[in-house]
Amino acid sequence: MIYRNITPLIEEALSDSPVVLLAGARQTGKSTLARKIASEIHPSQYLTLDDTGVLSAAKHDPAGLIAGLEGNVIIDEVQRAPELFLAIKAEVDRNRKPGRFLLTGSANVLLLPRLSESLAGRMEILTLWPLSQGELEGVREGFVDGVFAERLPSPKRGLEGRSDVMRRLLRGGYPEVISRASAARRKTWFQSYITTILQRDVRDLANIEGLTILPRVLSLIAARTTSLLNFAELSRSIAIPQTTLKRYMSLLETTFLVQMLAPWSGNLGKRLVKAPKIMLNDTGLLSNLVGLSEEGLDSQEGIIGAVLENFVAMEIGKQAAWSKTQPQSFHFRTQTGHEVDFTLESAAGKVVGIETKASATVSARDFKGLHVMAESLGNRFHRGIVLYTGIESIPFGKNMHAVPVSALWTLGGEKNQ
Repeated sequence: MIYRNITPLIEEALSDSPVVLLAGARQTGKSTLARKIASEIHPSQYLTLDDTGVLSAAKHDPAGLIAGLEGNVIIDEVQRAPELFLAIKAEVDRNRKPGRFLLTGSANVLLLPRLSESLAGRMEILTLWPLSQGELEGVREGFVDGVFAERLPSPKRGLEGRSDVMRRLLRGGYPEVISRASAARRKTWFQSYITTILQRDVRDLANIEGLTILPRVLSLIAARTTSLLNFAELSRSIAIPQTTLKRYMSLLETTFLVQMLAPWSGNLGKRLVKAPKIMLNDTGLLSNLVGLSEEGLDSQEGIIGAVLENFVAMEIGKQAAWSKTQPQSFHFRTQTGHEVDFTLESAAGKVVGIETKASATVSARDFKGLHVMAESLGNRFHRGIVLYTGIESIPFGKNMHAVPVSALWTLGGEKNQ
């Protein structure tokens, strides 16, 4: 089993929270990790709502099911029986023993107010994304903390060039995909995955007619990954009302397939664009949806830059969870067209700007948006980084650096035991 870097955070949460929810998309490894925790770290009874008998009991007598459980309990795919949340709340109110319940779910309860409110103050929520590149290499990455250091650390391991980075983009991080050697077998898995999650998990969350259009909506979003969210343009493209599209989008967010990158505003007011960027949770899934393949890279340069940006966004988001800095991530765009792909802001108010570039070469022009950001923020601006697909780290003036994309999993950090 591949070690998951979020494991110490789960162990820490179980030490002082009555309920811990490990959420994430289907097939990201939640059940496997929960079972490992139950057997090696936090001895627990394991139940899954994918079992029809357990699901029936949870729906028809949730209080009786919970009352009949002793000791620590893991309940897998808890979103399939929302009735359980009130029963768990009642049990926790009777006995607030830390670590009593470890829940896993393929739906974001923060977007389901009725569920999240029922355990407010009693539950800690952690998200498990597809495997990070560091996890695949057996490394707890340190890139996020590294870019906030006074001096930018040097990579500790060998850097990778453009072709290696592109293979990582196409593969993504779903555990089941990693074990498949051929592109054809990976494609088959992704197609089955999309069908299953849209026809099963979405139906569990909402009784909506016309769900057959959801794969088209997801493909449309994939083709516009990392662009600003524009419901009017999307609804015209797919010929459905904006109200319907917004409901579908909410479902895709709730099942962790689609992510939003919020705009950064700071104190610059109306000079900044306020629309979020839209992206997918995994570039393997994204590449499959847009038809990107290793053989066709030369003919699809237009989409590669967006896929790389999506890749970097997800890698940074994964690392932020276990970093010491715990920065918030945004995008930066002025109304005059200057932009920076990612703005990381620490709790102390320090800001790091990160640009991505799919080319193996870099020039001073690639730092234009970062210089605008630096001028706007003054002393709050800590460092500007251009991540590109070459292998050399190059200084471009004070606090400006061109750094290989592979520094995401080779800069700082340490090997997992």
